[in-house]
Amino acid sequence: MLTPIWLWSDRSISARLARFSLLPPSILYRIGMAMRTRAYRIGLLRQADVPLPVVAVGNLTVGGSGKTPICNWIARYFADQGFQPGIVLRGYGGDEAKVHRRLCESAIVIENPDRVAGAREAAGNGAQVIVLDDAFQRLDIVRDLNIALVSTESGRAVRWTLPAGPWREGIKALRRADLIVVTRKRADLRSAERMADRVARISRNRPVAIARLGVTGFTELLSGDGVPVESLNGSRVLAAAGIADPYTFASQCSEFGARVRLLPLEDHHEFTDKDMDRMVQAGRRVDYVVVTEKDAVKLRAMWPGDAPEPLVASLDVDWEVGQTELEMALDAVVVGADDLGA
Repeated sequence: MLTPIWLWSDRSISARLARFSLLPPSILYRIGMAMRTRAYRIGLLRQADVPLPVVAVGNLTVGGSGKTPICNWIARYFADQGFQPGIVLRGYGGDEAKVHRRLCESAIVIENPDRVAGAREAAGNGAQVIVLDDAFQRLDIVRDLNIALVSTESGRAVRWTLPAGPWREGIKALRRADLIVVTRKRADLRSAERMADRVARISRNRPVAIARLGVTGFTELLSGDGVPVESLNGSRVLAAAGIADPYTFASQCSEFGARVRLLPLEDHHEFTDKDMDRMVQAGRRVDYVVVTEKDAVKLRAMWPGDAPEPLVASLDVDWEVGQTELEMALDAVVVGADDLGA
């Protein structure tokens, strides 16, 4: 099966031919997105308003930019300031919603493909500020702060829109953003800084922050007990990941000195009993099975109690540039909002 990473990043003749065959629908997609954006801009399509401050977070490419950890960080920031955050997302089988609930227990998390209805439901449940997850292209709802994420690693991919490339819109769409966050996982800081300079020019000098999304620790799947990162040094690890870019996850695990073998799964993978048997048997041949939090929220109810527990990797947001500017922008959103909500 052709994987998106191969299709969108490989420079081989076969990959180029595959992309070329997808150019017609890619061109139609780009034209359709441009027409839709213009229709909202000139008022042919109306934007709905909700009675709360709204922060929208999204990106220009498909998956892997860090929307879930960034949205959750923002929700926790608002909670720390004394506001009741609501997180509204489309929902893909419940895994991302469960991650949000686990990492920000105070958040009101609503899954609804209709973000307007979801935001209003969150407001009705007591939210004082709304964080829209994966909503940069959702132009049907008014937002007070529009944050676009750009992955440094996306620089390896071709600049074509779906399906020939990973881009949902052309990069000039960053001019709609109020603030841009350049994220990095495998890339070094200098590469992220070069990407930040580029998007600042293209976006006509919108503020740009840089965040590293890195694995900072491990906990056991069922007990929740912490495992020192030093334990992975020299160990044999099976990294199982049902995320947009499982190869980056394997690379992050190897940073701790582990010898990593990857079990790549489809994004939003629904685990079966066969998957459990496969992972348990593979786990007996390695020192650790390591999974993402996104997969762990589904595995906890399924993992056999007599098998060694997998380790769950904790992903944290480390702001390297622009954290103060981001916090000031978030503070501005909720100025005067102390009495909003229930």
